[in-house]
Amino acid sequence: MGASWSRAVTANCWSPRDATGGSTHDRKPKMPRLRSETRSHRRINDAICSPAHIAKCDRMDRMLSKVFKAYDVRATCPDPLSESVAFRIGYGTAKFLLGQGEIDALPEVSRRLIAVGHDMRLTSPAMVTALQNGMRAAGADVLDVGLVDTPFVPFAVNHAQCIGGVQTTASHNPANYNGFKISKMFGKPVGEQTGLIEIREIAEAAADSGEPIGSRTEVDLWEAYRAHVHPMLSDGLRDGTEKIRVAIDASNGMAGTMVPKVFGDVPGIEIIEINFENSSGTFVHEPNPLVEANLAQVRKATVDEGCQVGICFDGDADRCMVVDEGGEIIGCDLITGWLGQRFLRAAGGGSVVFDLRSSHSLAEMVREAGGEPVMGRVGHVFMKQAMAEHNAVFGGELSGHFYFAENFNADSGAMAFAAICSAVLDDGRPLSEIIAGAKRYCQSGEINFEVDDKTAAMERLVDAFPDAEILRLDGVTVDLGNWWCNVRPSNTEPLLRLNLEAGSEREVAEHLAEVAPLLGTQVAH
Repeated sequence: MGASWSRAVTANCWSPRDATGGSTHDRKPKMPRLRSETRSHRRINDAICSPAHIAKCDRMDRMLSKVFKAYDVRATCPDPLSESVAFRIGYGTAKFLLGQGEIDALPEVSRRLIAVGHDMRLTSPAMVTALQNGMRAAGADVLDVGLVDTPFVPFAVNHAQCIGGVQTTASHNPANYNGFKISKMFGKPVGEQTGLIEIREIAEAAADSGEPIGSRTEVDLWEAYRAHVHPMLSDGLRDGTEKIRVAIDASNGMAGTMVPKVFGDVPGIEIIEINFENSSGTFVHEPNPLVEANLAQVRKATVDEGCQVGICFDGDADRCMVVDEGGEIIGCDLITGWLGQRFLRAAGGGSVVFDLRSSHSLAEMVREAGGEPVMGRVGHVFMKQAMAEHNAVFGGELSGHFYFAENFNADSGAMAFAAICSAVLDDGRPLSEIIAGAKRYCQSGEINFEVDDKTAAMERLVDAFPDAEILRLDGVTVDLGNWWCNVRPSNTEPLLRLNLEAGSEREVAEHLAEVAPLLGTQVAH
């Protein structure tokens, strides 16, 4: 960022004032009045110890316990995620971020600066205001980047050299939900093991309101964001000498804002817009592209409009699913293998990170391109860590998150879209033909089982196959060479999640019949 916002942050710093407008530092100190101070302290202590105050604190603790999840903050809004809860979370987040030892390496003007954005949900303006008020009460300066997709905030953290960032969003959840995705310096995600517990503890001890100490500055970083994403496009798309026709379902979410701002002026991309309207607070379909029914519109439009590819984004535009020119859904592990080969060739080698539910064909594709396949745990917190640890050129999850070395090892729906369009054109073949060679095995898809004792069920699975290779990276993976399965426990529900792969549909069905009785009762959710 340039000096303009730096000066604005400095100029807008808040200082306490008395009724005459003078700084409190200019007033002469007065001797304490011990009797009134003692009576005041008694009143405060009586209030704190009163049943009403204790009950209020208990209610707040219960609300906070409901909104903090494993990787973010998310709940129905405004109950339990109320404005007072958002204020406390903002306060706790700011105190946590201000306590990072690494901030001393930043320019002095950046050492209190937190980037904050929000999505299109009708509750987001109130939530982000309360969050920012909590941050400012804790002494942080807020850099408000406005209505943006979730990957925009980690970009802003790095671009503006902030100590961290928060996006106000509930991702793919229904319209009555909201939440916060928090990142530290360099856009590193904050999860249970990396700060969420500390933030919750600070929030529990905080007040419901407070006077602002820090400043708030609004900035428009879309031009910088475009400049960050566009290098992922081929030269032909950027200058219009190559053309691609793409159907995009924005799911009434943030892709409806991001796509026009980032790709609207790219000469080589013709976009068929689906569900781009995002100001009404409603979704035509659930903004979750992992559910096959939610892909019906983009599949139909891709075929009807003669598109070379179709993309469906989730609510906050950090994930996407891909369909080929015939409207057929392509697994994200196959997309990861295909794009991974492209990045490996460009870099002359390296590693590609993927989650352990992915098809074995992905690792084979990476090796065929001279790369090192790196299997990681499910979840963006773990994927970003693995990207950094292995200096990976690319990464992907079955959920539709795609990770880029050029994006600070973070996921980006915008970059994924750009890379997919460019790769299709560079290859020259229809996407269905490109991917055909990657479809080497058959998969069950993720199947959920309800069970009271998740650990015991996973051990039953291990005991049932004594000759298998066992991996306990994330849940239990049982690998017998010609077929394998992974079973992971849910963090929040009494569920086990099964993924199984074999050489044919018949073999998948046979092995499911062996495994399913060990895991509990199969359920739809």
